[in-house]
Amino acid sequence: MRGIDPPYLSHAKRALYHLSYIPFVYDGRFIKDNIIIDGTRSLFSSLESNGWPLRPPTAMAILRLQRNKEKARSLVVQLFLASAAALVLLWVAFSTSIPASLLSSASASSRASAKAATDIKYLYWGNRVDCPGKHCDTCAGLGHQESSLRCALDEALFLGRVFVMPSGMCINPTHNKKGILHQTRNPNTDEMWATRSCPLGSLYDLDLISSKVPVILDNSKAWLHILSTSLKLGRKGVVHVNGVSRSDLKEKNQYSNVLLINRTASPLAWFMECKDRTDHNSVLLPHDFLPMMASRRLRNVADKIKHLLGDYDAIHVRRGDILKTRKDRFGIERSLHPHLDRDTRPEFIQHRIVKWIPPGRTLFIASNERSPGFFSPLSSRYKLAYSSNFTDILDPVVENNYQLFMVERLILAGARTYVKTYKEDENDLSLTDDPKKNTKNWQIPVYTMDNEGTDR
Repeated sequence: MRGIDPPYLSHAKRALYHLSYIPFVYDGRFIKDNIIIDGTRSLFSSLESNGWPLRPPTAMAILRLQRNKEKARSLVVQLFLASAAALVLLWVAFSTSIPASLLSSASASSRASAKAATDIKYLYWGNRVDCPGKHCDTCAGLGHQESSLRCALDEALFLGRVFVMPSGMCINPTHNKKGILHQTRNPNTDEMWATRSCPLGSLYDLDLISSKVPVILDNSKAWLHILSTSLKLGRKGVVHVNGVSRSDLKEKNQYSNVLLINRTASPLAWFMECKDRTDHNSVLLPHDFLPMMASRRLRNVADKIKHLLGDYDAIHVRRGDILKTRKDRFGIERSLHPHLDRDTRPEFIQHRIVKWIPPGRTLFIASNERSPGFFSPLSSRYKLAYSSNFTDILDPVVENNYQLFMVERLILAGARTYVKTYKEDENDLSLTDDPKKNTKNWQIPVYTMDNEGTDR
């Protein structure tokens, strides 16, 4: 045989060689050294395919058979006994070899794999971010959806479970107008990107996320296998929970021992599950976790642009939809962010950032403001740069404004000095002192430095 014989073949060969003294008989069956064994065709085929040739009978042997028919008939009993003995020896060989080595190890491996599969447990929040919830019919912007996704990932990390991640993300049409990128070409266009959703893998590097929180997608074969397994395990397969604290999910056996937790999140939005966690020690993932998990293609694009920018500073100026106002019963305009419109205008930006960014620096501006030339007054002190200056790099990769914003965030994070619109951390630099969170306090907008908003 070629190489080293497997254990069961070695036993079989020894058994066959031990019977080599049996007189030669030919009747069309397999023969090796005058041996014939009924019922072993598959074994012989296996042996032959592994390099142990089986030779046919010679002409002399056939002639001898023809001349000695009577003597051959007298050997029938011996042949029968030989066949029986061979089968017994083969049975002994297989029963002593396979169970002790192959079968036992295969069985142990199978049991270990099954145990490992059930030892790994999973957390499922739904097949779309913020759904179930108030955003099932529409969808929130990227920031809100990321807050929800980070909340779910944080819980999976806390529970020590693999998170079953939605395979796609809904794109809010409000934030998906091409003019944001191509503002120098056609700034007033209302043309939309064709896509209304995108694969999560086009936004995030799932392997990078899994290095911190293991994830699988809900359209993967692994997920289908988990669903199938959960049905077979009965009560230990899946548990549906609603309004259960994550501490209970971790500590109570009725939840912790189950393969799959099917979580019904807040009816408002997923991130509401994390909103009341004022203890920062209970939040395991930082606010910038997902922004830094951008897909490799988006990271490569950002790196190219950062290389072209060289040594630069950056500001993020959020305007657009967040500047919305409404009239009170007296017909007076009110805003949830009374200073934001003022603080994000060029003259006020210049006044605010001069203490952090000296004149003459390259200033990268990321904004959803679509008015042409809106930030031009800043060019008197800074060398301005926008995403629209790099469309030759962005266009082959970017397919929606979520991807564009993820690239911009990487560029912002790479700046020497980065000024955000709002403070997200006490050490952040910001354009406005208005709180980012919705205070539900509608105030009169303020447009001068010496006039503060008042409540009516």
